[in-house]
Amino acid sequence: MQHVYEGKTKTVYKLPDGNYLLKFKDDATGEAGVFDPGSNTVALKIQGLGKASLAMSQYFFEKLAAKGVPTHYISCDPDQATMVVKPAVNFGKGLECICRFKAVGSFLRRFGGYAQQGQELDGLVEITIKDDDRQDPPITKDILAALGIMTADEFENIKKLTRDIAILVKDELATKGLALYDIKFEFGRSGDQIILIDEISGGNMRVYKKDQIVAPMDLVKLMLG
Repeated sequence: MQHVYEGKTKTVYKLPDGNYLLKFKDDATGEAGVFDPGSNTVALKIQGLGKASLAMSQYFFEKLAAKGVPTHYISCDPDQATMVVKPAVNFGKGLECICRFKAVGSFLRRFGGYAQQGQELDGLVEITIKDDDRQDPPITKDILAALGIMTADEFENIKKLTRDIAILVKDELATKGLALYDIKFEFGRSGDQIILIDEISGGNMRVYKKDQIVAPMDLVKLMLG
């Protein structure tokens, strides 16, 4: 295997057949030792988080495959906390697509003059640039097109995919009495097709139970037993 990239929560390797292997870490993003899926820094290590994140990702990727939603997922090895995925090309240097059902986190920090904690947002989709130095600034459809990052049609496609996938996740969580407040996804190009990439786990969503946030490890236990 060829080591390609050392991310905050995953290590990426290129396999001889052209596919990629993602090694999930126990590292979690946050601030001052407190978990926060919207943070740009690694704040803590949670024993077993890598395997838990993989288990959640496998669960949701297989749900999406059954519905014909295109993703990069091929297979996984739960014991090694690794996932084999198809190659995909990022949009620009990477984008995050966030679907927000309630106002929390960075949304509330930016728009607190107008929004209230927990305010209903009805699946609002927001796209931000992955840029730690600039605090992942939000970007609009027109700017994405002007900078050649994606076309207006691609934007609308990704916006719909983001919302549709988020609703699927939200509905699955609801079967366990859990409420999805927000979730972030990443997409890439695979030939002419736009596919969901990265992961779908407690590390990239905010989930609440009776107005209390659910930690990633607790989320796996509640969802998968």
